[in-house]
Amino acid sequence: MELQKPRFPGYRTCLAMMRKHNPQTSEDGFYFLLPHAAEYVDDLIVEFQAEKEHGLRCWFLELIGAARSAKAFHLLRDQLQSEDVAMRSWAIHGLQELNSPEARQVLFDEGGRKGAAQPGVAADERVGRAAPSRVRR
Repeated sequence: MELQKPRFPGYRTCLAMMRKHNPQTSEDGFYFLLPHAAEYVDDLIVEFQAEKEHGLRCWFLELIGAARSAKAFHLLRDQLQSEDVAMRSWAIHGLQELNSPEARQVLFDEGGRKGAAQPGVAADERVGRAAPSRVRR
């Protein structure tokens, strides 16, 4: 008997799941949405900009980076200047995923100023802790 992959519940349902207090439901919402991030990148950018809760902002930025969309370039570039280490980390990861000439130039320039962008090193390794998307505050 073959296990069936759960059906994508839809964008709005995933957002509602991510906001639940049950950690498994929150994670499920994130992982349902992850393979569909490119389809909803504009909506995710709006959600990121409106969100106040740190953990959800990290998740939204991670999803935006996973979308690998040029539409996200300016947001990711701007987050490199954030005071928040997690935001900078996910911005670096997103720009690495985007891998456009502009993204590579920004990472190169940023690395020269702060030593922040290290090609080939995962974002969570640079900050020396677990990936921020898994830490809800």
